[in-house]
Amino acid sequence: MKIVSTNVYVGPNVFAHFRVIRHILDLGVLEDWPSLRLGDGFIETLLETLPGLHEHGCSYREPGGFVRRLRDDEGTWMGHIMEHVAIELQNVAGSPVTYGRTRSIEGQPGHYNMVFEYKDEAVGLESGKLAIKLLLSLLPGEIDIEGRPPEDWNFEEERDRFIRYAQSRALGPSTASLVAAAEERDIPWIRLNRYSLVQFGHGKYQQRIQATTTNRTGNIAVELAGDKEETNEILRDLGLPVPEQRIVRDQTDAKRAARRIGFPVVVKPLAGNHGRGVSINLKTEEEVEVGFKKAREHGRSIIVESYIEGFDHRLLVVDGELVAAAKREPGHVVGDGKHTIRELVDIVNEDPRRGVGHEKVLTRLEFDHQAERLLKKIGYDEDTVPEKDEKVYLRSTANLSTGGTALDVTDVIHPDNREMAIRAINAIGLDIGGVDFLTNDISLSYREAGGGICEVNAGPGFRMHVAPSDGTPRDVAGPVIDMLFPNDSPTRVPIAAITGTNGKTTTSRMLAHILKMTGFTVGMTSTDGVYIDGKLSVSGDMTGPKSAQMILRDPSVDAAVLEVARGGMLRSGLGFRRANVACCLNVAADHLGLKGIETLEQLAEIKRVPIEIAQDAAVLNADDPLCLQMADYTEADRLTYVTMNPAHALVKKHIRAGGQAFVLEQALNGHMIAIYDGELHTPLLWTHLIPATIEGRAMHNVQNAMFAAALAYNMGISIEDIRHGLRTFDSTFFQAPGRMNIYDEHPFKVILDYAHNAAAVRAICDLVDRFDVEGRKIAVIAAPGDRRDEDIRDIAQIAAGHFDHYICRRDDNPRGRQPDEVPVMLKDKLLECGIHSDAIEVIPDEQEATTRALELADSGDLILVLGDNVKRTWKQIIYFNSGAHVEETGAKLPVNIELPETDGFIFDKDVEIISDERGVRIAREEGD
Repeated sequence: MKIVSTNVYVGPNVFAHFRVIRHILDLGVLEDWPSLRLGDGFIETLLETLPGLHEHGCSYREPGGFVRRLRDDEGTWMGHIMEHVAIELQNVAGSPVTYGRTRSIEGQPGHYNMVFEYKDEAVGLESGKLAIKLLLSLLPGEIDIEGRPPEDWNFEEERDRFIRYAQSRALGPSTASLVAAAEERDIPWIRLNRYSLVQFGHGKYQQRIQATTTNRTGNIAVELAGDKEETNEILRDLGLPVPEQRIVRDQTDAKRAARRIGFPVVVKPLAGNHGRGVSINLKTEEEVEVGFKKAREHGRSIIVESYIEGFDHRLLVVDGELVAAAKREPGHVVGDGKHTIRELVDIVNEDPRRGVGHEKVLTRLEFDHQAERLLKKIGYDEDTVPEKDEKVYLRSTANLSTGGTALDVTDVIHPDNREMAIRAINAIGLDIGGVDFLTNDISLSYREAGGGICEVNAGPGFRMHVAPSDGTPRDVAGPVIDMLFPNDSPTRVPIAAITGTNGKTTTSRMLAHILKMTGFTVGMTSTDGVYIDGKLSVSGDMTGPKSAQMILRDPSVDAAVLEVARGGMLRSGLGFRRANVACCLNVAADHLGLKGIETLEQLAEIKRVPIEIAQDAAVLNADDPLCLQMADYTEADRLTYVTMNPAHALVKKHIRAGGQAFVLEQALNGHMIAIYDGELHTPLLWTHLIPATIEGRAMHNVQNAMFAAALAYNMGISIEDIRHGLRTFDSTFFQAPGRMNIYDEHPFKVILDYAHNAAAVRAICDLVDRFDVEGRKIAVIAAPGDRRDEDIRDIAQIAAGHFDHYICRRDDNPRGRQPDEVPVMLKDKLLECGIHSDAIEVIPDEQEATTRALELADSGDLILVLGDNVKRTWKQIIYFNSGAHVEETGAKLPVNIELPETDGFIFDKDVEIISDERGVRIAREEGD
């Protein structure tokens, strides 16, 4: 049994709307060994090893369901067993998950899709590896299989190592409580590193935390809280109770300060935390000397202060309100009259609530120098057997991080003490702060019972409050989230998800333009790159989940337009949990035969994912049957249809029922986009007034405009703003590179388009047919090398008959094909379609093919170039016959021309080179 391939889905995907890992498994010989054949010994040992499997419901959806599957009929197969083991291992490690699904792969005996939920990617992947090792180790010896662990392999050791690994990657208790509070309020969050840096909210609405420090926490306040001497002086000046304090540099100073203050004293580092290096109740100069050395291990500047008798209390203040109080007790053991102190420490550490550092709600006790010193003071050592119920302290401070415990006392704190804590935190300037207050009775006012503030903490830990050793757990994270997002303030930017086979990038650009014209700062992902407010941030095909996360993490963005492609969804899922609006433009043959997608129906299932997670509106192409079927899977508040057919029966029925539709209607003056919404019928815009439609000729861009309008409408954009956006969006290279870019500054017209599948080529050929061309029509055609042979031939078949001359080329990356394989296939199909051989050329290189087409063209001709490297090809087109030399890095003009730049225009005394968003045109002086 082995893992053939793995996909980690970071968001909604074809298997689930949350994070899952998918393994393709090859069971090998184990395909013939279901659980019943493996025998009761295998089943019983597995259940003894992971007793939590008894609670798995499986398909029975009740505890014990999985055990029944192991024993029913023939039992169940190893892929399904591995799914449950991977889930249970994560549960054991403190990462609770439940979902899993395993299905055989049709046509591949012994191969399975095994899917299971995860919280942390690395932990989920590690659970799969450990699950395989465990299962192979339990197999009967008679099965000859590779990969079986050696006989000395110890699962308990591997399990414990895995648990420690999982805990090292988990959020700490404080951060985890804040994340839980955010989720309760439906606030999205993104973990920004492996530690405790977390973003709540999206785009411009985001707030960040680092553990319990927020982006609102002032740097000065943190510095003050870390400077115990300065804090002491500020609080003393306000009349708050603080101990007398001296800062010292050496042992002599420390002993002198202790004498002046008066014994007993406390010695601690100036800038320490978590109780490190703190020694309390020191009554002699010798003890001060030892305490100084201990404190010096944690800082150069040391504080000596008066010792205040009393119990240690942590008072937590959030946004000017005291939200919790806990009485802390130093780490200790309680005697039973039988065990030694060392043995009692081991017993205490068996408590499952105790872990290393902050990974659990309590920290393990350590028997170290401080424990030995405290025992020595009372005449004990590690082998002493304390009397029954005798408390023996191993720590002098009550920090949970050193093994202390906490009792909640929020309900009994005196109002004076509450006010004192709030004043102290406000004096330092913290939004979240912890006051360490010593008093014998927190229910009595400090004015009567005495006591004092020994520290003020920035970034205080929450675990003593959310999971006290005794008393009522307190929701201290909720007030933090309410402080960051007061009064139902927004947390999400509107998200539009756009998918389909063709038209995604143009529709995304149209919608982004409409939103920008309305005043939004738009983040957009597309096959061209990531754009922030119309400016390219990252170039390349950026249609996967990582690019979506870039947008949602950008603090300037207040609207997201996310192009979602098949590849990213298949590989990693979506990078967002839900969208406000989503559309599917069409489902056509492209990328079939790749990554397990063999049919249009399978492709439609992938492209359906954004529709499934749309919240406000799902916009579907009513003229595409596969898009229509997606209506059954959406839970959006509104279902919107887009149709080019005003007589569409289903759409008319939808409109009569009060539904919403965008319909292309025929009138005397041309085509009108009309909006039907409830009882309203609103004419939106004549198609010939949309520049990107080339006066209404480009019907595919008419449809793209209808989708962009429908999305904007359902995002709350006014009809007037939608009209303005569509009327100011054109198909120039500047606004839509590689999407129907027309250059007509030569004696002939050139169209550059990125069409790379049959449906897209059909649309661009239909456009060409609508032009009145005086001369010849020349086409440079190509197809991606990773497409099926029939898909490549379809492109040639569709192009056949629309042009007078054909130049067949390949892409720069042949994608596994021979250098001239694709152009030859195109040529052969053109010949098969009746195109004369004299009208066909094979020029594999894209630059050479484009140059040849430009050289062939005469006045009045039209050239269609299906481009791969569209930037390079566009430069070839605009610089043709200019004397410029086009390279990958740009265009170089002849060296004898001086080109000073002025306001975007470049001038020479003999040649004027005018540069704008449409490209470059060269105009010689009149008469030259």
